[in-house]
Amino acid sequence: MQTSSDRHEYPAHWEADVVLRDGGTARVRPITVDDAERLVSFYEQVSDESKYYRFFAPYPRLSAKDVHRFTHHDFVDRVGLAATVGGEFIATVRYDRIGPDGAPASSPADEAEVAFLVQDAHQGRGIASALLEHIAAVARERGIRRFAAEVLPANSKMIKVFTDAGYTQKRSFEDGVVRLEFGLEPTDRSLAVQQAREQRAEARSVQRLLAPGSVAVIGAGRTPGGVGRSLLDNIRDAGFTGRLYAVNKALPPERKELDGAAGVPAHRSVRDIDGPVDLAVVAVPADDVPETVAECGEHGVQGIVVVSAGYAEAGPDGRERQRALVRQVRSYGMRLIGPNAFGVINTSPEVRLNASLAPQMPRPGRIGLFAQSGAIGIALLSRLHRRGGGVTGVTGVSTFVSSGNRADVSGNDVMQYWYDDPDTDVALMYLESIGNPRKFTRLARRTAAVKPLVVVQGARHGSGPRGHAVRATRLPHATVSALLRQAGVIRVDTITELVDAGLLLARQPLPSGPRVAILGNSESLGLLTYDACLAEGLRPHRPLDLTTGASAADFHAALSRALADDTCDAVVVTAIPALGEPPTDDAALAGALRSAAAATPSKPVLVVHVELGGLAEALSAAASTAPQPAPARLETQATHPAPPDGGRPPTATTPVTASTRATPPGPAVPAAPLTPVSLPEDAHLIPAYPAAERAVRALAHSVAYAQWRRDAADPGKVPGYEDIDERSAAALIDAQLTRGESLTLGTEETRALLGAYGIHVHRALPAPTADAAVEAARTLGRPVALKVTAPHLRHRADLGGVRLDLADEEQLRRAYAELTDQLGTPEELSPVVQRMAPRGVDTIVRAVIDPAAGAALSFGLAGAPSQLLGDMAHRLIPVTDREAASLVRSIRTAPLLFGWRGSAPVDTPALEELLLRVSRLVDDHPEVVAVGLEPVVVATHGVSVLSASVRLAPPPARDDLGPRTLPAY
Repeated sequence: MQTSSDRHEYPAHWEADVVLRDGGTARVRPITVDDAERLVSFYEQVSDESKYYRFFAPYPRLSAKDVHRFTHHDFVDRVGLAATVGGEFIATVRYDRIGPDGAPASSPADEAEVAFLVQDAHQGRGIASALLEHIAAVARERGIRRFAAEVLPANSKMIKVFTDAGYTQKRSFEDGVVRLEFGLEPTDRSLAVQQAREQRAEARSVQRLLAPGSVAVIGAGRTPGGVGRSLLDNIRDAGFTGRLYAVNKALPPERKELDGAAGVPAHRSVRDIDGPVDLAVVAVPADDVPETVAECGEHGVQGIVVVSAGYAEAGPDGRERQRALVRQVRSYGMRLIGPNAFGVINTSPEVRLNASLAPQMPRPGRIGLFAQSGAIGIALLSRLHRRGGGVTGVTGVSTFVSSGNRADVSGNDVMQYWYDDPDTDVALMYLESIGNPRKFTRLARRTAAVKPLVVVQGARHGSGPRGHAVRATRLPHATVSALLRQAGVIRVDTITELVDAGLLLARQPLPSGPRVAILGNSESLGLLTYDACLAEGLRPHRPLDLTTGASAADFHAALSRALADDTCDAVVVTAIPALGEPPTDDAALAGALRSAAAATPSKPVLVVHVELGGLAEALSAAASTAPQPAPARLETQATHPAPPDGGRPPTATTPVTASTRATPPGPAVPAAPLTPVSLPEDAHLIPAYPAAERAVRALAHSVAYAQWRRDAADPGKVPGYEDIDERSAAALIDAQLTRGESLTLGTEETRALLGAYGIHVHRALPAPTADAAVEAARTLGRPVALKVTAPHLRHRADLGGVRLDLADEEQLRRAYAELTDQLGTPEELSPVVQRMAPRGVDTIVRAVIDPAAGAALSFGLAGAPSQLLGDMAHRLIPVTDREAASLVRSIRTAPLLFGWRGSAPVDTPALEELLLRVSRLVDDHPEVVAVGLEPVVVATHGVSVLSASVRLAPPPARDDLGPRTLPAY
């Protein structure tokens, strides 16, 4: 390690694992004095051309002086980082701080020269780009703001590394050398470049696991039976298109195959396999896994699926064993699924991989599945595969990943893969924990913009599984769920709902709005569907009863008319067993419905059936070979009038226009046009549901997601306010943080900080005595309010701790006496006097920065709605003007703001401006980790903030702004 003369201790927090462009991994760490031999060995493997580009002259070997210089760093003015695989260097980067004259310097000089060297065998893997991100982050930490690099014109690869990074640059040419200078502050472009590289690298790393050219099952039994042998048989029986090997260290030397596994070569070790192995599926005891991983790493295996148990789910010893496993796997540049995993599946005809414990390969389809639980994975595969009873059909799976303990590859990685996977149209995820909610939200928003992402989360009301390493979040589950919905995630509560929504989204186009036509041969089933639509906030038309004697032709004609109706966005068909003579054939009815739906492919159609297994199967059967209509474009949702007062279904000629729960009466938030989306090839398949509630709930999810897509096309803007004094706020924050690492501001400091952002808090004067209360009223002006501020009585008007509209001294003194007689002494109550604000609706505005989930803005009505019913809405910061308007309208009690039951509507534009100002404050100053405004009285004109609190702390680390890294283990 470093000598005592070095200025800083070894910076272990600079160590990181990164995913490279080809999907492999490397370890980035500081170079120390112990790396002399590794450096020399690394340099010997670099070509003469690369050495010439690095030193601008022939430089065949490093001198002892060079080795000393390149391994002795103070970690401030001189820093070197190395990328390693298998413990050996594959690339290095270093910076040296320089002054204005280019000579070596110390702080406060803020410029440094940077230089790279990448082993030729590893060039083109994106290593230099990853190292640049890490050395730039190190430099910023050490007070360096600019890098300078001198590059030979012929070294085009290195010039491209710098120019493609996205930093603001200056370029010059002198004495035959290209000189590049660039600032290190992240820019929108540099972050976009970084995230695009992250997506490509992580997607590629998952692709190597899901589409290997060769697979070795390690731990396959010599005879049928057991986990390892089941995995081998499942891969073979699925028709895997690549090379398959069995590995069993107990295999006699003369044996070349396993019993009952003819055609599958068997070996005692991975090392004995003649040829590359892309994926190793490990099913050996946990104690034998390290040796197996080492063999795989030395053989060049690209990825590992560990189904073995006995890791973090087994307790502290197992958790440490799991940490060691991740470190070992990554040290060889591999990715890991598991441990304790169920396996992976890829139904693509080019792959046909079933490296899982599922005994049967699922049908190919357009749905991607991710499950952190093997049991839930089995349930999902089973439900999608099943025919007859419940939701049925041939819509199948594109890929399936069961991550087990999620020690390395997580849902975030799989989402990166699905994002541009042409074989996946819908992504379904079962999550028991979210290791990095901030990143998950970012990736979910991007994925949901191109394909639906449906998520059900287990362990919502307790800690996650013991096997999962999860960053703690202070936000309640309901808040995290709301933030996920804002990111476009379709949040459902059950596995059944997950499958229901997934089948609809995979088979049918997105609806243009919430207007639903209902038709069928059962009046009662139609009315149940109608009621379910109202309960889900949809706008159903009056059900059309075709009577029980309806023929397939009657269904076809009615469905065709409904789909042609411009006031209809979706159709629900209800069907019960026909009583006619002869009864309607299931296949004929299914064909009639598919034919009518195919004629208008831009609108979704669902079927609610009762004990019609044959119909459900027929609806999902492969269509004829006739050419299918071209996919239609989704249209902008039409504007709907206000709902009628009555709850009866209207006449057949009058469509129902019941308001949705998400849009109470009030100014509408204009919708943006929805960009065209292509429909899946099997969009003609009609999903069938055994209950009206399940079908309608799936449709409601589709309607909400379609609306999110429209809104996401034009998310609005973060407005600028000329009266915001950002510098004054920053100075106040800096001055306060010198007092301590975390503190709650005093009353006057809170008013000053909020005032710098145009948020004016009504002044409250302490009233330790009745005379002080009278004097405070004179100062503020009457009428006044007298209220207690003791923590146990704060915001508890129901306990009598507030007296309002005190217009004279006599009333004030009487109120003061009543409070102190009933509730306690002035010392216990801490009473204050405040000038009366205009009457209105009491609300709450809060903002908090969570280390895991990020900054969130919350809004609700004060008192019982928020405290008892939990009626709060949440948005990620920064909030746009459209999001602020949506936030106000998304609580269940929002009608109270818009003139409920004849009351005067309040000033919601002023409320939205307040929300935007709070969002700006927290976004501009990450040291503001919590803001609470309660109550905020929203009157017919303006808002009044009666009480406020602000908490400051050093800003939490933003890993989404730093260099790309895998989660530390």
